[in-house]
Amino acid sequence: MSIDLINQPAVDPGLFPLDPNVTFLNHGSFGCCPHAVLQYQQDLRFRLEKQPVQFFLRDLEPLLDDARSSLATFVGAKVDELVFVNNATSGVNTVLRSLQFKSGDELLVSNHGYNACKNALQFVAERSGAKVVIIDFPFPLKSPDQITQAVMGKVTDKTQLLLIDHITSPTGLILPIAEIIHQLNQRGINTLVDGAHAPGMIPLDLDKLGATYYSGNCHKWICAPKGAGFLHVREGKQEAIRPLTISHGANSPRTDRSRFQLEFGWMGTSDPTAMLSVPFAIEYMGSLLPGGWNSIMDRNRKLALKARKEICLSLNLPSPSPDSMIGSLASVQLPDSKEPVTELARNQSTHWKNELIARCKIEVPIIPWPIHPKRLVRISAQLYNSMAQYDLLGEGLKELGDNEV
Repeated sequence: MSIDLINQPAVDPGLFPLDPNVTFLNHGSFGCCPHAVLQYQQDLRFRLEKQPVQFFLRDLEPLLDDARSSLATFVGAKVDELVFVNNATSGVNTVLRSLQFKSGDELLVSNHGYNACKNALQFVAERSGAKVVIIDFPFPLKSPDQITQAVMGKVTDKTQLLLIDHITSPTGLILPIAEIIHQLNQRGINTLVDGAHAPGMIPLDLDKLGATYYSGNCHKWICAPKGAGFLHVREGKQEAIRPLTISHGANSPRTDRSRFQLEFGWMGTSDPTAMLSVPFAIEYMGSLLPGGWNSIMDRNRKLALKARKEICLSLNLPSPSPDSMIGSLASVQLPDSKEPVTELARNQSTHWKNELIARCKIEVPIIPWPIHPKRLVRISAQLYNSMAQYDLLGEGLKELGDNEV
């Protein structure tokens, strides 16, 4: 791969509707949908509104089937084991609120887990009397084996479920979930993977992975419109999983498709165009580099690694994890915050983040983690980013550190 694809944007940034006056280094939070994909979605919306009855009652189901088929191919899944949901958090909630637990059951989640999904786990645990067990993953860390050992060290005969990120949101680590899932499958323990960041960042083969449940986003690294996520449920586990909204599929007399597909295929009137735009987003993004999606993933990873290295050098900080655990997200530990201990500071490092946007027009998350005053800066690398932007970030962070009292 040409070094120019790292030192320069790999595509014209104008393909994305980002503010050209802002250095946007936070694709990981919400993604960014290209103009072409937004136009495709808008065309679908016009089609819907032109004849809503035709669209919803006659066109929608085959359109969703085609979209699921395209997505299934992309993530390596059987199409009948895949359904659309609004986002990965909705998929995680769908599984957790469908399952039945009892007092004394243990539900595992890591300290690197996404807060919203940990909240959902805590909610169902409190409702049933089950216990949430937190697994402490080290950070910095030297090897993915430390993650596997930490998980297995918390497994007991009371363990019913592991909720685990494929790629952690605060720390940007690709976790060794294949080995973890294999070991837990051998012990009959179910796994629920929060794969919010994985589709479009790393290659996926959900069939081979073997997780019981896997929830992912299409609006982040696939760059589909917001409102497009998926839930993958192994065939033998689908009977227990019901959508968050119970609708007509619950008592449909149809026998031409599974109850799982009937219920998730219609959960009330909504705008399905984000989901229907997923195949076009996959095709369009894959066309932007000669090597397709493999080249996109490889280029963004190389940029994230180089950016992380340069930021660490600029701030005289160690690299917090092996290169093998990085995709197109990467976090670096910053010096402890000097902000007063307030409720706001516990949830977001406002000062440095605000200073970066005000002084440098850089949009990047500064995350209190694991708890204030500890904090991280998390960078994202997408096709519109270039190395000069991370150099600017390194300079801004160094200046803030030098001036902090």
